[in-house]
Amino acid sequence: MALTMLNELFIEDPRPPMLLYQVSKTAKLDTLNYQSYFMQDIFAHFPDILFIHRTYNPVGKVLYAFLVDGPQVQLEGHFARIVYFAIPATEDAEGLTQMFQTFKKFNPAWEKVCTILVDPFLLPMPTLAMEFPAAEVLPSAFHICKFFQGKFYQLSLEQPVKQVLLTALQSTMCSATAGNLRKFCALLSNFVPPEQLTKLHLCWLLNDRIWLAHRWRSQAESSHYFQGLEVTIRILSQFFGTTPSVEQGITSLLRFVQQNSGDKAIFSLGLSPRSSCAPSDVSPQSPKVEQLAEACIQHSLHTICTEPAAQLCLGELAVVQKSVQLIGSGSEKVNIQILEDTHRVQPQPPASCNCSFNQAFHLPCRHILAMLSARLQVLQPNMLPPQWTADSAASLDDILGSKWSETLDKHLAVALLTEQVGQLLQHCTQEVFEQRYSTLRKLADIWIGPYEQVQL
Repeated sequence: MALTMLNELFIEDPRPPMLLYQVSKTAKLDTLNYQSYFMQDIFAHFPDILFIHRTYNPVGKVLYAFLVDGPQVQLEGHFARIVYFAIPATEDAEGLTQMFQTFKKFNPAWEKVCTILVDPFLLPMPTLAMEFPAAEVLPSAFHICKFFQGKFYQLSLEQPVKQVLLTALQSTMCSATAGNLRKFCALLSNFVPPEQLTKLHLCWLLNDRIWLAHRWRSQAESSHYFQGLEVTIRILSQFFGTTPSVEQGITSLLRFVQQNSGDKAIFSLGLSPRSSCAPSDVSPQSPKVEQLAEACIQHSLHTICTEPAAQLCLGELAVVQKSVQLIGSGSEKVNIQILEDTHRVQPQPPASCNCSFNQAFHLPCRHILAMLSARLQVLQPNMLPPQWTADSAASLDDILGSKWSETLDKHLAVALLTEQVGQLLQHCTQEVFEQRYSTLRKLADIWIGPYEQVQL
C-alpha cells in the first residue's frame, strides 16, 4: 500500500519529481532517490557547499538529506534548503557509491561542489572523497554542537556545571572565533574530569579550518542557522525516524514536501521565534501538521525563555498534547476548553489567560499553547514578561573573557546553585516550601553552627 502511495506522487504533481526506488524480494523498500524540480533548481543555483545529514529509522534504514549551505544561500526557509533525499541499500562503500553516483547523474552541477559539511562520525568519508574529488570534506559546526550537547547530558556532571557548559557552548557556536574556541576548551578542561575529557574530541575545536566554513556568519545569523537546522532535523525525525515502516515514513515525508513547495509559507515554520504560519498555509491532509507545530512551539520555548520558564511551559504543553482542544474564535478573544472548565485567552501580546497558572506566573499556559498549536504559530518574545526571557538571563561573556581560576569556578557554581534553589523555593506549594526551607535551615546550622543565627 505504501509503495502504491509512493507511485501516486507522480500522478499528483503537475511537474513530476525524479523518483527512483528498488524493492526487495519481500516487497520492502531497498533503495530510494528523490528530487523535485524545485530541489534541482535550488542545487543548480547554490552548488558550492553541501550539508549532509543522516536520519535513522527504527528498522535500520538510513535517510540521507542533502542541503545547500553557504553565504549565498538566502532562502525563505531552512527546510527549503533540502535538495535531495536518498536511502541507500547499505551503508558500505558499494551502497553509498551507488547513491552518490545517482545524485551526480541527475545534477550536472555536482562538479561545482567545493565543500561538503558532514557529521564527523559519518562513515562514508573515503567514499565522499572519491566521488567528489574536487571537494573538501569537513565536520559541520552543527553536528559538532550536537555532539557536545549529547556528551554533556551523558557525563555525570552536576546540574549547575552542565548548565554552564551548555550556555558556554551556545555562546561559542554563535561566535566561533579562535579566541572563544580556546576559552571553551579551557572551560571544558576545568569542569570535565580528565578521564572523560579524552572522549570530547577537543581537537575539533582547535581545527581552524572547520570554523572558517562557519565563521562568516554574524552572531544573529549563526543563531538563526542553528535554529533552522534543528527544526529541519526534527521534521525529518518526526516523519522518518519514528515510523517503524520505512515505506510509510518516506511516503509521508515526500508527500509533505510535495504539498508544501518552495513558494509556500510552510518553509517558514520553525525558522525562528519571529516566524509564524497561518492555518490556511498548511494542507489539512498532512497527518502530522499538529505535531510539527507542537515541535516548533517546544523549540521556541527553549529559544526565548529562561530554563525555569521553559520547563514550566513545557509541562503545560504536555497537557495540551494529551488533551482534546475545542476552540471557538472571536474577533479579539479565543475560547479554549481542554477537558476542563472553559478559559478565555487574550491572544494579543502580551498574551494572557484567566487561568490560575497564567495569573500566577504570567507565562504561556496550556490554553495559550493550545491556541498557538491550533493556529500553527510559535511563541513570540513579546508574549513573555521581560524577566522570563532568555535575554534577561545573566550573560557569560564577562566570565568567558576573564582568566579562569579555582575561586571563580567556585563562585560561579555557588551562584548558579543559589539561583536554582531560589527557583525551586518560589515555585512550589506551601507544604513543600516548608519542608525545603526546614532542610535548608538544618544545613545552615550544621555548616555555621547552631549558636550563630543565620539569616536565610
